[in-house]
Amino acid sequence: MAQPTAYIVDALRTAGGRRNGKLAGWHPADLGGAVLDAIVARSGIDPVAIDDVIMGCVSQGGEQAFQIGRNAVLASSLPESVPAVSIDRQCGSSQQAIQFAAQAVMSGTQDVVIAAGVESMTRVPMFSTGQLFEQAGLGVAKSPGQERRYPGIAFSQFVGAEMMARKYGLSRDDLDRYALESHRRAAAAVERGDFDAEIVPLEVQTPEGPVFHDRDEGIRFDASLEAIGSVRTLQEGGVVTAANASQICDGASAVLVVSEAALKAHGLTPLARIHNLTVTAGDPVIMLEEPLIATEKALRRAGMTIGEIDLYEVNEAFAPVPLAWLRHSGGDPERLNVNGGAIALGHPLGASGTKLMATLVHALRRRGGRYGLQTMCEAGGVANVTIVERL
Repeated sequence: MAQPTAYIVDALRTAGGRRNGKLAGWHPADLGGAVLDAIVARSGIDPVAIDDVIMGCVSQGGEQAFQIGRNAVLASSLPESVPAVSIDRQCGSSQQAIQFAAQAVMSGTQDVVIAAGVESMTRVPMFSTGQLFEQAGLGVAKSPGQERRYPGIAFSQFVGAEMMARKYGLSRDDLDRYALESHRRAAAAVERGDFDAEIVPLEVQTPEGPVFHDRDEGIRFDASLEAIGSVRTLQEGGVVTAANASQICDGASAVLVVSEAALKAHGLTPLARIHNLTVTAGDPVIMLEEPLIATEKALRRAGMTIGEIDLYEVNEAFAPVPLAWLRHSGGDPERLNVNGGAIALGHPLGASGTKLMATLVHALRRRGGRYGLQTMCEAGGVANVTIVERL
């Protein structure tokens, strides 16, 4: 008996908004609701048929508290009967949402699931939920048990990025040149119209009146190595800077995942099928290295080699991550983040997983590729890998 298949019918995202940029006026529940409405409208699915919405979000406090997934449904035009859940696997939250949605469909327990993500890093700043309690004297994130196991170690992605750069022999120049290429590829993608199929335009208010936001704000069309090289390092003697790391970003994204029965029942045409779902965990100190190990496991389980993968989306949280991933995997640089990555486009934390999948499946379709691989480094030393096959 053949294993049930999970299909991706559509995948879309908002254009990224810079901190205090064009999306700053959007409440995150409305931002999430907007992509839910868009994916339902574009796919033509009857919203009553939606079994669940799984929404990733990292900073679940303030306007993103009180079950942001359900609040996004209630801010949308979806029926009240559509349930939702909010999940946090840090930067991989909405990639995990895709994997949970696929698992639900493949298990036969559900037929139509929307995996989504939202993050307003303007309105709910990164680290704000933990810092609020620490500042109030209500405890710290690191528990006594963790301290006993990792004495004197402060878990930090910034430290992890520097550790990766040293371990894989990556210089400041390597990172800066990679950052420049991210901006160049993103700018070229905009000029070609490569993002048009995946971006949901949103109306925003400006002093001149309402306009539609449909272009990622973070792309520097005039980026230069000199300008990137002028930015100070985040640590004394380090190589990582704000210019060769991901940009703070507001945004939302969604992927519609369905069963074969739902394809037939609703007359849907799939973009891709889910080929492999993998999640692994390792060293929480260097932490950002785990996509390298997770990719090995995913390829092994899928019975594939890196040479069989046509495109890869490796989240550019920090430039050392995709560069180390390339060196470790033996991948082709020309297949990596072909439309730029988070260094140019932004990294809206909980929305990045479904955002990258939207870019990946549409790029595969445009370029005629068959297989795509997406991976994400996540705080705590966790990584997801999802392999899809274009149909």
